[in-house]
Amino acid sequence: MDELQGMYELVKDRLREELSETIFDVWLREMEPVAFEDGVATLALPEFKRKVTEQKFMEPIHSAFRTALGFDVEVQLVDPDDVRSAAKQMPTQAAPGTSRLPHGHEGNTFETFVVGGSNKFAHAAALSVAANPGKFYNPLFIYGNSGLGKTHLLSAIYHELIRNLPRISIVYATGEEFTNEMIRYLTIKNMTEFHHKYRGADVLLIDDVQFIAGKEAVQEEFFHTFNTLNESGRQIVLTSDKPPKAMLTLEDRLRSRFDAGLIADIQPPDLETRMAIIIRKAADTSFEIPNDIVDFIARELKSNIRQLEGAVNRLEALVTMRGMVLNIRTAEVAIADIVSENRPIPVTIERIVEETARSFQLTGADLRSKRRNAEISHARQVAMYIISQMTGQPTKAIGNEFSRDHSTVVYALREMRTELQRDPGLRKTVQEIIKNVQES
Repeated sequence: MDELQGMYELVKDRLREELSETIFDVWLREMEPVAFEDGVATLALPEFKRKVTEQKFMEPIHSAFRTALGFDVEVQLVDPDDVRSAAKQMPTQAAPGTSRLPHGHEGNTFETFVVGGSNKFAHAAALSVAANPGKFYNPLFIYGNSGLGKTHLLSAIYHELIRNLPRISIVYATGEEFTNEMIRYLTIKNMTEFHHKYRGADVLLIDDVQFIAGKEAVQEEFFHTFNTLNESGRQIVLTSDKPPKAMLTLEDRLRSRFDAGLIADIQPPDLETRMAIIIRKAADTSFEIPNDIVDFIARELKSNIRQLEGAVNRLEALVTMRGMVLNIRTAEVAIADIVSENRPIPVTIERIVEETARSFQLTGADLRSKRRNAEISHARQVAMYIISQMTGQPTKAIGNEFSRDHSTVVYALREMRTELQRDPGLRKTVQEIIKNVQES
């Protein structure tokens, strides 16, 4: 590009001489070189001036190139907006060792991320990390429910880094991929290559890091990888569906390291942001949706960005492929299945028992058994308390679930209320179980 710019400076000097400084300033000053390939010089100029230039000044431009280069060239004028758009879509050359983003993430850039009150802090933090990797927020830990834009921000950081720092080495993986790779390299007894990949990165981006929680060997490996990168000032960005303190099976030493950086949450988008997301998604395919339909979809789908984008895709398909009229009724058809999916699943006692047992690394059969050791008895009391809170079942009915009498349940509920007041760890466990039951 420096050589192209240097060549064009000679052309500009010749044009000023041939056309006069005044004419050049009025019509051609904004002209910028884009490319010079196979004897074709491509120049960018805004539309109005481009039309006048094509009518009046192409011969002087050809002459200036001929004088500057010593041979004839073909000259074409293009719109600057088209050049910028093409540049955004061109694949960026990444440094050796840089991971590829998963298919479908190519468009997840900062430019396509819709910022609102629910995500502006996470967005600002991600921008800061992309601009100054390893300098301020390290690690950056972004958490929130599925479908709210965590992966989009992670991908945007990736794109921004390789656009501005082409020599930087980035490793992007999910928690599951990190786990599976580690197992594979262990199997072939080649952990040196695994360490080289992950510990040699300038930037480590891990999506859904909660997957490693509860896996002892994986956490051990991730701990040493984290320390190696962090101590040498290299950037780490993690995403999760919950904050570190709520990852109950995560080792304390990892939790403390995650907490030591910046923690940013993403909440479900507000109405205005949901409407903006719908409009942006529709604009991607030049599909114009009337405001009343945008408002309708945004009010019906409140918690998940992917659902909003899916609704736009389905609505467009109904209109363009099936010939349906673009109205509220068609929008209702487009989102019918999504709305159905969003309806709460009735809470069942079985789900509560199984989730409670899982949290205490027991089985549902353990909780329903006659066994009375301290661990099982405590988990059983937790299950009884959560059943009471979530279902409103009478104590006798709860007792029947565990083959216990009414007085045993009354005692369990009283003990739990006392314990919850003085034990914040137990409160977190109960909240986590309730959340998992609601989302399962």
